[in-house]
Amino acid sequence: MGFHIGIKDIIDIVLVAILLYQLFLLLKRSGALSVFLGIMSFLIVWFLVSFVFKMELLGGILDRVVSVGTFALIVLFQDEIRRFLSGMGLKRKLALTGILKRMFGNGRADSEKSDYNIVQIVLACRNLSKRSEGALIIIARKNNLDIQAQSGEIIDAAINSQLIENLFFKNSPLHDGAMIIRNDRIFAVSCILPVSKNQQIPKRLGLRHRSAIGVTEKTDAIAIVVSEESGKISYAINGELTTNVKPEELEMVLSTSMNY
Repeated sequence: MGFHIGIKDIIDIVLVAILLYQLFLLLKRSGALSVFLGIMSFLIVWFLVSFVFKMELLGGILDRVVSVGTFALIVLFQDEIRRFLSGMGLKRKLALTGILKRMFGNGRADSEKSDYNIVQIVLACRNLSKRSEGALIIIARKNNLDIQAQSGEIIDAAINSQLIENLFFKNSPLHDGAMIIRNDRIFAVSCILPVSKNQQIPKRLGLRHRSAIGVTEKTDAIAIVVSEESGKISYAINGELTTNVKPEELEMVLSTSMNY
């Protein structure tokens, strides 16, 4: 019997390769790349023992480990799996939302309002940066961040650079924690955010940066950080932190990420 590879087999191989690559990227972002490599090594050993060398006793033991290990991995990486599935759903939802906005929305008015809010946020970050006053601003997109907002104080105010600066003033009672902006409003301040557990985050980064990474790992939000030590501006999207950006760069990122 000859060895034959059909179109279906090629599609099967390509899909498995894409799945493994996406899993690799997911675990790399979460700092669990060594776990991925360990799993792949174990699967290779299991395949050789069970299907190549056909060792019945050791193969049977490894078969039981694999069957139980599947559920263990689901529990171990439940946050990463949830974020991956949420990201897939979000991309499809964003595409549909964009189509509906183009068909029925008042695109010009919405764009002008969004541009004004972006300018106010960037202006506040620039002024806070000059004075080396720390800030953590979270901009909600499709995830409404209700759980995070409940940990702080609800103010529901219009976006204004002076208001943002005053709220993060060192002597302000609400300067600690994060500000959450959603639906073109400053919704809540002094909010407590989840801290990222990624071991690859540089030690020099403080709690604000780790919180920015943490909230963007679990939601689709955009996080902006102004360092109290250096005055440098950073932003995080999808768990990826970009440091030491200029106000002009931040404005460009927000314009691209918020106007969908």
